[in-house]
Order: sequence, then structure tokens, then C-alpha cells
Amino acid sequence: MHIDPVNILKDHDLKHTKQRVRVLEEIALDTVAISQPELEKKLGKEIDRVTLYRILNTYEDKGILHRIMDMNGTANYAICSSSCTEHHHHDEHVHFNCSNCQKIYCLDVKIPSIKMPPGFTASSINTTAYGICEKCSAGMKAD
Repeated sequence: MHIDPVNILKDHDLKHTKQRVRVLEEIALDTVAISQPELEKKLGKEIDRVTLYRILNTYEDKGILHRIMDMNGTANYAICSSSCTEHHHHDEHVHFNCSNCQKIYCLDVKIPSIKMPPGFTASSINTTAYGICEKCSAGMKAD
């Protein structure tokens, strides 16, 4: 996925610091969601844990990233669609968590609308499918 971190930050009224740009660049390198511990390893000494935590929270608040919890309860992050805003995320799609490689994929499968009971207002809806991803399935057939 090609993204322009500086333009994304400008579009969301955020200063483009070296650390903020670096986090977006790293997240955009892969097609799967990434956890904070994985980002810490990839970024090494470039960004400390507290700064990374603040950047991820800011990005989530501003509608740049959305958070997906994996099967172990760890938060993972993926880039939001361009329609997400700081007031409302529009990432109502299915996530797939591979039980073999543990990677989380954002699938282009929409979640059907759900009618909430009177008095309830959903701010987000999350559906996660668990199983074996395409890459792991192909690897298992090769064995």
C-alpha cells in the first residue's frame, strides 16, 4: 500500500514529526495489521515505547489507524480508509486472524448493518474471523 505520511498528517491537522512519519511508513509496509510490540522491534531505538504509544493513540483518535484485538488480546493497528475521521471510524469490515501465523488481515468484506435496540447507539462494530490464511494454507499443501 502506498501512502504519503506527510499528507495524511496534514489532512488530520497534525505536525509531521520524524517519529510520526516513521510510524506511518512502517505500518504501510505490510498488508497486515501490526502490534505495538512488533513496531517497537522494527523501529528499534528510533522511537521509545511511550512516544510510540502516544502516536498510536493519536492516530486512532484522528481516524488514521484502527485497532484490532488479536486472539491473545494484543492491540494491532492498520491504516483506516480515507473516509474515517476523528469523529467516526468507517472501518466496518471483517478482520481475519490466522491461527497459524497470528497475522491479522483487513478483508474487503463489509459487515452487514445491525439494527440496534432503542436507546443503544453503536460507535463501532467489529467482526473477526479466525482460521488459516491463504499463505499458511498454501504452505500446508506444499508439505
